[in-house]
Amino acid sequence: MELILDTAEVSEVAEIAAWGVLSGVTTNPTLIRRSGGDFIDTVCQIADLCSGPISAEVTATDVEGMLEQAHELKRILPKNVIIKVPCNPEGLEVCRSLSNDGIGVNVTLVFSASQALLAAKAGAMYVSPFVGRIDDTGEDGMQLIREIMGIWTHYPQLETKVLAASIRSTEHVIECMKVGTHACTMPTKIFRELITHSLTDIGIEKFLADWSAVEAEGRSHSS
Repeated sequence: MELILDTAEVSEVAEIAAWGVLSGVTTNPTLIRRSGGDFIDTVCQIADLCSGPISAEVTATDVEGMLEQAHELKRILPKNVIIKVPCNPEGLEVCRSLSNDGIGVNVTLVFSASQALLAAKAGAMYVSPFVGRIDDTGEDGMQLIREIMGIWTHYPQLETKVLAASIRSTEHVIECMKVGTHACTMPTKIFRELITHSLTDIGIEKFLADWSAVEAEGRSHSS
């Protein structure tokens, strides 16, 4: 499963990229605004740190505007940047046009299996179902991931990857692994929680204590 970081903080990308596990980065206007950085400069820095696909979202809502923004972004941004568009009729039309031009597209704000399939038929490289936002309504967001992955098994010709988004916990990530989700994008906090375990910390402390004892014994024998 591709592990993708959802952030616009360059320092966070540098931190997780250093682990050697980062497959890509997703950004959106909210994350860019929160980071306080310039959009183009921020995406360029992120793309320099991670060779995987970097999702940059258009902000226009009409087909002509989205296409104009998308082609301008592809002109000025690094080659590993792909374009993120919303899952609505305009977004699907833009997705098909960009895909026909060989431009990777991440179709975002997916909340149903039918939306996911339509986006895939429109040529999306990724479809992004929002797990956490469905949970916020009282429904089970992971059920949507399970439904989509079940449908994908019936259509092996689909090349679109399912990218679970709006991840709120490590449990979400583990469940995505279990059902074979192609990719998962999550905040830095979740990445850190995935690598942390109290028994690992205890084990390291014990190894260090034992090694200190070995060194102390060696010094006593040599004196």
